[in-house]
Amino acid sequence: MSPDSSSCTVPDLAGKVFIVTGGNAGIGRETVMGLASHGARVYMGGRSKQKAMDAIVEIKEKLPSADIQYLHLDLSNLESVTEATQTLLKRETALHGLVNNAGIMGVPFSKTKDGYEIQFQVGARSWKARAFRVLTTTAVQTNYLSHFLLTKLLLPLLLSTAKSSSPGSVRIVNVTSDGHQIFENKGGICFDDIELKSVSTMKRYGQSKLANILHAKELNRMFGPESPGRDGKIWVAAVHPGHIDTDLGKQATGVAPTYVLRIMRFMTRLLRILDEPERGASSSLWAIASKDFEESSSGAYIVPYMKIGKPSAAAMDGTLASKLWNWTEDQLRQKRLLG
Repeated sequence: MSPDSSSCTVPDLAGKVFIVTGGNAGIGRETVMGLASHGARVYMGGRSKQKAMDAIVEIKEKLPSADIQYLHLDLSNLESVTEATQTLLKRETALHGLVNNAGIMGVPFSKTKDGYEIQFQVGARSWKARAFRVLTTTAVQTNYLSHFLLTKLLLPLLLSTAKSSSPGSVRIVNVTSDGHQIFENKGGICFDDIELKSVSTMKRYGQSKLANILHAKELNRMFGPESPGRDGKIWVAAVHPGHIDTDLGKQATGVAPTYVLRIMRFMTRLLRILDEPERGASSSLWAIASKDFEESSSGAYIVPYMKIGKPSAAAMDGTLASKLWNWTEDQLRQKRLLG
């Protein structure tokens, strides 16, 4: 780990259990390493078992005692999300942290088998938007919806763990992006046209990243330190990791000629416009495990690096957050994925 990603004070995590989606590469991998290096058992959620096992082997070369488990999780398939939670619940009786990190970026408009625009279901990540606006992404299922379902199904275990633990022991982090501001849609979430097929791909990206923040906001209202329930309290944060040099942009197709995208990736690395994944993981580690992350920060939007930031007006709209939560639950109930 670099000095940047280890600069936050992470306590001994022995006996604690975490899940990191998209943990085999980039920011997710560094987050897995950071947690495992402090003794946690970490489940690396991902679609490809081979890629995950390769990553685990490489991590164990640096951290021989790391307790990292593979959890099959295909965010483009809501049934896979349900199966992943069932697997986790059979293995563990406690869960101390969930990092909703996985994402895709720059893929053409398409739908998942569940019928949702792929980014909104699966996920997308930040990039140097002001400099490279031609990169884009399809957004609904990957970015938001699957992570909502994963979180919802794991909430009972998270809450029971929190109830039997000290304050701040159980946390949720949604990895988002400043793209929610740069590519903001009028009104925030377009419920009447959730796919936004007729607008730019970056508008779809922006909507999905806004949904991540609103999800965190509503989680904090319902289950955070100041929530009215008597059950255990969960600390929550939405994290913009910065503009990070990962392989995410390699997925960008159909939005610019391939040679243009290759030149852009080369120039960002040559000019060091993008930061390393270790730095990108620092804010996630801070929010999910550091003792320096305070109770009063629960529900906050975190910006580089390990700082409280101010999101868009739509991202601070509590009414919109509640509406999105209810809309999402209705969608999942219609598919009989929630009771």
